[in-house]
Amino acid sequence: MENTTTPHPAKRLAVVTMGVKLGDETRGYTRFRKLSEMLVEAGFEVDLITSSFQHWDKAPRDTSDPAYRRHPFNVVFIDEPGYRKNLDLARILSHWKAARNLASYLRENAGAYAAVYAEIPPNDVARAAAEYAAEQGIPFVADVNDLWPEAMRMVVDVPVLSDAAFYPFSRDARRVYRSCAACVGTSDEYAARPLRDRIDPCETLTVYVGNDLAAFDAGVAAHRSEVEKPKGEFWAVYAGMLGASYDLATLVQAAALVDERQAETADVPRLRVKILGDGPDRAALEALAAQLRAPVDFVGYAPYETMAAWLAASDVTVNSLVAAAPQSIVTKIGDYLASGRPMINTGSSPEFRAKVERDGFGVNVEAEDAAVLAGALEALRDDPAACTAMGRTGRAVAEREFDQAVSYRAIVDLLARLVGADPKRPAAPADAPRNAPS
Repeated sequence: MENTTTPHPAKRLAVVTMGVKLGDETRGYTRFRKLSEMLVEAGFEVDLITSSFQHWDKAPRDTSDPAYRRHPFNVVFIDEPGYRKNLDLARILSHWKAARNLASYLRENAGAYAAVYAEIPPNDVARAAAEYAAEQGIPFVADVNDLWPEAMRMVVDVPVLSDAAFYPFSRDARRVYRSCAACVGTSDEYAARPLRDRIDPCETLTVYVGNDLAAFDAGVAAHRSEVEKPKGEFWAVYAGMLGASYDLATLVQAAALVDERQAETADVPRLRVKILGDGPDRAALEALAAQLRAPVDFVGYAPYETMAAWLAASDVTVNSLVAAAPQSIVTKIGDYLASGRPMINTGSSPEFRAKVERDGFGVNVEAEDAAVLAGALEALRDDPAACTAMGRTGRAVAEREFDQAVSYRAIVDLLARLVGADPKRPAAPADAPRNAPS
């Protein structure tokens, strides 16, 4: 365990996350890195406390790498043994050990922090952070990025047995939520979730995961020439995990249906589905596409900047989720909207479906229905004007609600208010609308 902290009670904040892209890493979430950068800009000293294990690479980090020292905040690595799969006993044990090591680190640094901001899940890691804050009498804020054990029931849902197996996750979640001085959620549903386990309400705030819009646009500009799109093709692009919650099988089947009908209509663009990403279901999906002779290309994992160029080259993006998926407003939404392309959403979240309809940046279709999805793809292919209008609307929503540099100020202001500080403002933030990728 590495400890480079110098206690500074009045202004130092602890930001706790087990999943973040740091240094020269190419995979991972940027939410907590960006927030930590903005907190430093606002005048706080920040320790970003994270795992010695890189979740996306499934490998230990070289914590001596000088790249981790180039951030404006201090990085504290908590020892974690690691795991090989996203959902198995090894991962649960790994997080349990990380939670114990985090608790030990925090005990050794009693009095070091004015507030703690922690991601949940993992629930036991967040619990260690919440209990430290309670012991120290300082504000604790939970950032709800997913719902455990609700999401786990997507993979394992056996009556009685699942209740028993998932009890520790439910117990830890309750203790975390009851400790909150405030709660931030990546959707309205997630932000409100802690209230179900509390006697007294607490302040809640919805801040989408979002993206760095400037980085997205820079990626498009730098890698546009690497994505070659033949004339006469209509591209539907999915980017993300190929796993249990994400219904790529229906997308493959829909592509095959469209292709069959296109054989009779030569004067329309030919559909090609591009699937970016990797995961445990890839081999099965590739076999299904080959069996159906579907017009689907598996691009594989692409670095963020390259992914941005693929999304900008698309004609439509697809947020493809199974009907029972508990996800609300997932990470990729900010990037989809930033592309300036219309979105087809199969997710069942009432919150997000209402947003799609209200804001007008795409269309909702029922999950796990290949015929309905095929019809939506054909309708957008045949209506370029609607695609342009939806894409333009989506880009405006991205600039207004999903650009981290703008939306995360609300979290900075919340923490400043809780610790009685007056945050500094960065000079002339780039709030002016930018042109969407063409």
